[in-house]
Amino acid sequence: MKVEIINTGTELLLGAVVNTHQSYMARALLPLGLTVQRQVTVGDDPLLIRGAFAEAIKRAGLVIATGGLGPTSDDITRDVVADLTGRRLVFHQEIMDRIEARFRHRRFPMPASVRVQAMVPEGAIVLTNNNGTAPGLALEHKTKWLILLPGPPRELKPMFEDIVLPLLREKLTLPIVDARTFRTCGIGESMVEEIVGTQLLALPGCEVGYCARPSEVDVRIVVRAHSQTEARAMADRAEDIIRQNLREWIFGTGEDRLEAVIVKTLAAKKATLAVAESCTGGLLAHRITNVPGSSEMFVNGCVTYTNASKTRLVGVPATLIEQHGAVSDPVARAMAEGVRTSSGTDYGIGITGIAGPSGGTTEKPIGLVYIALATPTETRCIEQRINYDRETFKFVATQYALDLLRRANLNPAVDRKRTG
Repeated sequence: MKVEIINTGTELLLGAVVNTHQSYMARALLPLGLTVQRQVTVGDDPLLIRGAFAEAIKRAGLVIATGGLGPTSDDITRDVVADLTGRRLVFHQEIMDRIEARFRHRRFPMPASVRVQAMVPEGAIVLTNNNGTAPGLALEHKTKWLILLPGPPRELKPMFEDIVLPLLREKLTLPIVDARTFRTCGIGESMVEEIVGTQLLALPGCEVGYCARPSEVDVRIVVRAHSQTEARAMADRAEDIIRQNLREWIFGTGEDRLEAVIVKTLAAKKATLAVAESCTGGLLAHRITNVPGSSEMFVNGCVTYTNASKTRLVGVPATLIEQHGAVSDPVARAMAEGVRTSSGTDYGIGITGIAGPSGGTTEKPIGLVYIALATPTETRCIEQRINYDRETFKFVATQYALDLLRRANLNPAVDRKRTG
């Protein structure tokens, strides 16, 4: 079945909002054997939106649209689709009740304009929105399926995962596939392909893809077969090849994030962590505390941006900074050990570096970073050169820090029984 995505919203065309929907939905649809063939973005113009739907319906069996379901005058997707499919808009009391309850709970006055969100094309399946007021809609039109979703990602993603994907499994005749993604860190894309590419391509019916991002490479396999048993068996063979060859570089599967893996790992061991950050400015602590359940393992974070704060907050000797400089192996180690000791945690991380675009020297160039991990038994420190813009530098530095901690928990020699 061909799949097309229509993104509506003039703000997308103006660059005011970054469109992340297509990449997210394409990944989410892949395990169902559905591959997005085409996507288009159109402004808030009824003729453009109608034309986009009319063309997509001719080509695709499943058309997914985002945006245009809100209460304002430029939210017109609902009306256009109703007109195109020959359906009248009918009032849906249950939707209205949910909207009113949401405004009461937030103690906000409810504008009269939101009533339009309770108008749905006759016969449409209402997709409940637990994170906003605009419900999604699903319509079958001449053997084709149209899925209309709200634009905000925080509303779209839960709706897609919890409601749309199960609905598609129920309503569509899906191809037989087994799709899996393996997430790696600390190895380049070309090296990943060199290690596993030839073996994977030798498997019949196995499609292989690689997706590289700063400090991460995903390996994606898609196996198509005549039966689910056959697909699973071939995917298992591919997974064995990947795991046996990439081993410690693999940190997760699917949509796993490195920080979530760390939280889960340390929480399961009842181990704790504190961090001292200089050049990353608190990003490591931010990423960790964005993960639900992080309170079970994360104790505190210090942003020790100046030399004085390194001494005052985590006890780095001023003489050590004078002797080696703030960006150095000894100072990173002292930061990790100091924050671990002062916080009483099992692990401590220290990060110090030069994010740029200024501040570098011949001896210590822009992009230099030292990342130290203090454990109950030892302190280790790595040096990296990160040649990215300032924001990406900070992200990649925190990736190295998280991966250093992850690897320490893979190695029993590094993570011996805690001594109290």
